[in-house]
Amino acid sequence: METASLDLNLLRTFLAVYRSGSFTGAARLLGLSQPTVTTQMRALERQTGRELFERLPRGVTPTPVADELAARVAAPLDELAAVAGPAPAAGSRAEPVHLAGPAELLCTTVLPALAPLVADGVRLRVATGLTDPLLEELRAGRHDLVIATTRPRGRTLHAVPLTDEEFVLVAAPVWADRLRDSRHARDTGARDTGEAHLDAGGTEGGGADEGPEAGGSAVPEPADGHPGGSFDPALLHDVPLVTYAEDLPIARRYWRHVFGRRLSRTAAVTVPDLRGVLAAVAAGAGFAVLPRYLCQDLLESCALVALLEPEDPPINTGFLVQRPGVFDNPDVTRVRTFLLRAARGW
Repeated sequence: METASLDLNLLRTFLAVYRSGSFTGAARLLGLSQPTVTTQMRALERQTGRELFERLPRGVTPTPVADELAARVAAPLDELAAVAGPAPAAGSRAEPVHLAGPAELLCTTVLPALAPLVADGVRLRVATGLTDPLLEELRAGRHDLVIATTRPRGRTLHAVPLTDEEFVLVAAPVWADRLRDSRHARDTGARDTGEAHLDAGGTEGGGADEGPEAGGSAVPEPADGHPGGSFDPALLHDVPLVTYAEDLPIARRYWRHVFGRRLSRTAAVTVPDLRGVLAAVAAGAGFAVLPRYLCQDLLESCALVALLEPEDPPINTGFLVQRPGVFDNPDVTRVRTFLLRAARGW
């Protein structure tokens, strides 16, 4: 699409509509009336000869043509706005950096890492929430940086990998002990049954210690004492599940990745904050699947037990996402650079 001959005011309005997701939101951002924004978008569509937005009952959604146009004009328009804006007064402080992401990661890892910048004068305004709504708010200009649990779609948001979080199947020691006893009882019964069968059949050779096929334990006992190896998830059937949401997103992913099967059960407790899940499990409420960074201290102190240590644990990558148009605030760049460096040690 040729953009050199397009009206800059129309492009500016287009970008506001694209980021806010509605003509009304763009009008509010630009201080215009909603009919004016509508008229300008119709004019821009006539100039380009292409439909830019699909009208929905509530708001609009960009077409692929709009995605391409936004990717081309966002950075230049933002730089132009920064140059044309009022210069900061001498000695004045930079605006606060608006940072958003998952509450658990922000509170346990990110904010402690940023403490030196805050001590050096950087101001932060922190918001928490789920990735999809936060990314929409980022496009609308409500945040400067978002830590996202998925890579954002489209080309208008700049995303770089920040950190990998590993998921761990955990329970309190009391449940780990019960699981170990249950497994021992099951394996002893299976072995005794196998020996009785061999005695009755008069089979020669093949003692009970020759592996699972000969009646041995199907689940080895690791040297460190926690259930592991070929851990049978059926052992958890009677153990309460504590999770983040009713649809069990983290636990279901763990079951598919580690056990190769679908998790079919309901949660005993749901807490929309993984720190609450951690507290409930540590107190003995049941088992959960949690990010290792969140429960590492309790694992090291043996207040929690990792029920399984698979060679290939589930991993989720978090991304640091920056919206276009924050070039006038140097502290945004400071925070972004600092986080990327700090995350190497997470």
